[in-house]
Amino acid sequence: MRIGVLTGGGDCPGLNAVIRAVTKSLLRQCGAEVIGIRNGFAGLMGEVPQTRPLDWDSVSGILMQGGTMLGTSNKANPLRDEATAEQAMAHARSLGLDALVAIGGDGTMAIAHGIAQRGLPIVGVPKTIDNDIVGCERSFGFDTAVATVTEAIERLQTTGQSHGRVMIVETMGRYAGWIALEAGLAGAADVILLPEIDYSVEAVAAVCRERERRGRHSLVCIGEGAKPRGGAMTVERRVADSPDPVRLGGVAHALREQLQPLLESEVRATVLGHVQRGGTPTPFDRVLATQFGNEAAQLVMAGQFNRMVTLQGERLASLPLAEVAHQSRQVPLDHPLLRTARQIGVSLGEG
Repeated sequence: MRIGVLTGGGDCPGLNAVIRAVTKSLLRQCGAEVIGIRNGFAGLMGEVPQTRPLDWDSVSGILMQGGTMLGTSNKANPLRDEATAEQAMAHARSLGLDALVAIGGDGTMAIAHGIAQRGLPIVGVPKTIDNDIVGCERSFGFDTAVATVTEAIERLQTTGQSHGRVMIVETMGRYAGWIALEAGLAGAADVILLPEIDYSVEAVAAVCRERERRGRHSLVCIGEGAKPRGGAMTVERRVADSPDPVRLGGVAHALREQLQPLLESEVRATVLGHVQRGGTPTPFDRVLATQFGNEAAQLVMAGQFNRMVTLQGERLASLPLAEVAHQSRQVPLDHPLLRTARQIGVSLGEG
């Protein structure tokens, strides 16, 4: 067999661990030839395909490295028109690919589903720091992002305490609040604001005023997709040639402007941005990514294509790509972590 591997969408800690596990499993267990596709689906969209061979030595020593050795693109969409789709399929045929392992988030899975419908067998591997892929309880990269945000919150806690300030920290996550929720709890945030629950500015101000009265600083952790009651998400810009043109960002600054007139304390905002994507993966993400990569190889060898590897409970499984494409997984309003937050006195901006 000749198997292609690519990483699509945003970068994420643990991608190299998946590439390593897919390659070593296929080499060792069935002697397959593994071809890396450079720069995500863009590697199949140019005049000539962009590839590199993946052998045992080339994927050794990359387990702990962040980013992706293959490069990626969050703009490349081979399904944008019929001519581009046909060119991508022609490149796949010219490479002699028997199957493709596509590692990415919901956008990559949607493209993979469309490519699979055109006849190229595909196995998907869920990747996103946002943890928002349908049918997957934990995606690799999420644990590392939560650890990074938690450390940032801890640092903001000390500077906020020193000056008696209200510190707002904005996390990634797009339309799902998983990062803000878990990092907010881990970092002892006083207020956690999520895309799933529209917040009341007055309710947030009331928490901060009560803490002012007691001589305490306040820490607000807000997901980038959160919005005030009756308001809209804060869009930083739009990228016309991207499969998902909306780029969220800046809600922390918007909230600062709303809160400052209501408080005596100085309000400061910090947007963590892409620091959440970078760096070496945590041990948990290295192990999970390795499991996902090996499981993807097992699906390839078993001929179970057009499916995505997933984690359900503590068990690895797989789902049809059709059940994953064009969807996202948000924090359920009855999630136990929301109940925990409320019961220990963390405000979710309700009221």
